[in-house]
Amino acid sequence: MSDEHNVVRMWRGVIRTDDRDEYVEYVERTGIEQYRSTPGNRDAWTLTRDLGDGLTEIVTISRWDSLDSVRGFAGDDIDKAVYYPEDDRFLVERDDTVRHYLQRS
Repeated sequence: MSDEHNVVRMWRGVIRTDDRDEYVEYVERTGIEQYRSTPGNRDAWTLTRDLGDGLTEIVTISRWDSLDSVRGFAGDDIDKAVYYPEDDRFLVERDDTVRHYLQRS
């Protein structure tokens, strides 16, 4: 992957819908705050989508200046998801691999 364009990092998990507000607040205080405080981060969002069966999908999206900037957050294995102490309490499904995309425009 070229390091010449903005990099978009995406992670996905599933939580119980009843936990949505509490987990989103937790993600904002942990991962999103750490994204935003890492040099080279341009912005970050938390998205949710009700799956209709008592579960809610959560996606974090962040934009970075470069893959080196992502390494400043994630470490050398940028494809490995970063988790925080309370994630296990909330997540019923998770992607342990993070996807990275080049933003061309």
